[in-house]
Amino acid sequence: MSDQPELLLQARRFHVVRISRQLADGTTCTHDVVMHPGAVVILPMIDADHVCLIRNYRMAVGETLLELPAGTLEPDEDPAATARRELIEETGHRADRIEKLCEFYMSPGVLNEKMYLFVATGLHAGKTALEVGEEIEAVVVSWDEAMRLVVAGEIRDAKSLVGLLLYDRLRPIAF
Repeated sequence: MSDQPELLLQARRFHVVRISRQLADGTTCTHDVVMHPGAVVILPMIDADHVCLIRNYRMAVGETLLELPAGTLEPDEDPAATARRELIEETGHRADRIEKLCEFYMSPGVLNEKMYLFVATGLHAGKTALEVGEEIEAVVVSWDEAMRLVVAGEIRDAKSLVGLLLYDRLRPIAF
């Protein structure tokens, strides 16, 4: 048995490998893992009481979801630079400040994708630069409305839930 992962699928933004690992009892377990370069999620605060969300059609679930803007890291790209780029692409906003709040794994049982959560403030509106095939619309809502959407189950995207709920928890303390 080889220690090298077996490549099962090579896609444009990720690949899938089969990894085997010997356990302490001598048995071997095998897992198929999606290898992803990582991504950012951005919490664009228009002001202290308004956040910019996006409506984003997601082919994997066949639905338009209400989310925070996000995007995949390019090779050797600094996550803060990715956050600035994706914020402009998806919302048109430029930020005076981008601050990292945390890092987290999306679904570590099957996926190695690490996400970097940033809050963007000091925003200036501008034109979006959507990629070919993206169906994204920016939507500004009050903070209270964003929390209502979370509680009502109208925001169902995990990275957006993490970003909104963490920031809501930190807001009275640090912001």
